[in-house]
Amino acid sequence: MSLSDRVSARIGRDFGERAAEALDALELAECGNQDVERVHAALVLMADGSVDRLWQAVELSALDWRDVLMNGGLANGDWPATLNREFGPAG
Repeated sequence: MSLSDRVSARIGRDFGERAAEALDALELAECGNQDVERVHAALVLMADGSVDRLWQAVELSALDWRDVLMNGGLANGDWPATLNREFGPAG
């Protein structure tokens, strides 16, 4: 799994003691032909700190990763700015 530093840092903040479980969930996410960081970020945003919601989001990614981008707020053309605002600048 290719997890960016900024998404990894956000997982630590959002999921705390359950960060390892959150990482396990992200390993199963379907990313289609999209930027992996973008899909991972959308999943984290959808989960809003809940591992249970993250698992639901990962299940949704198996059906259609585009729904994950929509529900995570990263489907529009301004998604790079949203990603930077939510996760910090790319390192």
